[in-house]
Amino acid sequence: MEPAADRDRAADVEMAELEAKLATYPVSRYPVQHATAAFGLATVHLHRGQLDEAVPLLATAYEIFGRVGMRLEQSKALTMHGIALREAGRSGLAVETFARAARAFHDLDQPTEEAAASYNLGLAQHEHGDSAAAQVALALAYELFLAAGHLAQAGAAARERGTYLLTTGEIDAAVAALDEAATLAHRAGDLPGLGAAANALGLAHLAAGEAAAAVREFSRAVGAYPRSLRAPEHAMVKANLAVAFERVGNQPRARLAARQSLAIATADQPVREQARLLLDRLSGDAQVDLLSVLDEEPAERWSATLREEVLRWCEAPRPERLIAVRGFLDGLIARPGTAYELAESLISVLVELPPPPYAEMVASIVRVTDDLEPQDVDRVHSVVGSAMARFAIPQWQRLVGSLNAAEAAAGRPGGWR
Repeated sequence: MEPAADRDRAADVEMAELEAKLATYPVSRYPVQHATAAFGLATVHLHRGQLDEAVPLLATAYEIFGRVGMRLEQSKALTMHGIALREAGRSGLAVETFARAARAFHDLDQPTEEAAASYNLGLAQHEHGDSAAAQVALALAYELFLAAGHLAQAGAAARERGTYLLTTGEIDAAVAALDEAATLAHRAGDLPGLGAAANALGLAHLAAGEAAAAVREFSRAVGAYPRSLRAPEHAMVKANLAVAFERVGNQPRARLAARQSLAIATADQPVREQARLLLDRLSGDAQVDLLSVLDEEPAERWSATLREEVLRWCEAPRPERLIAVRGFLDGLIARPGTAYELAESLISVLVELPPPPYAEMVASIVRVTDDLEPQDVDRVHSVVGSAMARFAIPQWQRLVGSLNAAEAAAGRPGGWR
């Protein structure tokens, strides 16, 4: 993902180039070049949220393109003007502008552009309080995008339509539209779109009293919103998943999901509040919850379940992290039948961690192990040693070396092998 600072620098360079073109091509001699540069500059301003700068440039582009008979470009400027009006909160004027753009594209036989204008028209109509008209506009956008083979855009139109249906209580229709949206996003390889559609579909299933179906959809949304790339969205879906688990009566999983949502520092405040309220309703111990979940899962799922918990431990204060690691090792000792598989799953997560959290986890494992009873220390060394031997030699050597180095730093002989 491109850093924000790099994007800003690139936008600054592009703006400077376009401003130079405006000066180079006076409108009296080069109207088309001037209008094109004005439209491009307005687009950059719009993407940066600089609406006051964008609107007059779009008006200039619209007027010039119309004067020279470039109706397609004139209609595109009209669409961008509608977007600026909508972002400025002027939904009534945005509705009028998008409706004019959609009609113009229809007359020009430009179905994809008409679809985009109709999509934006639907959003503006909903914001202006005309949900029925919004449904019509979004349905048209969906049909036009689909006919043109633009699956991601068709999915977005279906998702917005389904979301609006849900807000008006038309749950069955919402489920159908959102299911179609998720299907199209999946087919298009649009992960953010899939995450948004599956999350909305999960909410629709909750509204219909179908908690198990909600769990399925929220779980799909979690996968589409990776924690490392879309942390706020991941936190939101985790909080929703926690509610769905609560509804199906699986309290350990509900608490686990709520804690993982709260652990994300960039989670929105309503999301954090939702997760906190659930934990207030359902008391329970984090370590017991984790082991309960692992006990009911097939072993091939353990690494995925542990991965997010380990990330939560890494970001937690040191005392909390030590308690969590101690709880896991106690659980490992108490489960001789699955101890090696549990240790292997933990190691598979450790070796993927970046250096700082990896070092923190290694130090925590050493500290907690040293506090165990002597026979339990031997047991953990034996189990973890056998589990490490199942990994590639470089990974095994790195982990053994790290564990023994942490022991040495604590002034104790290394017992890992």
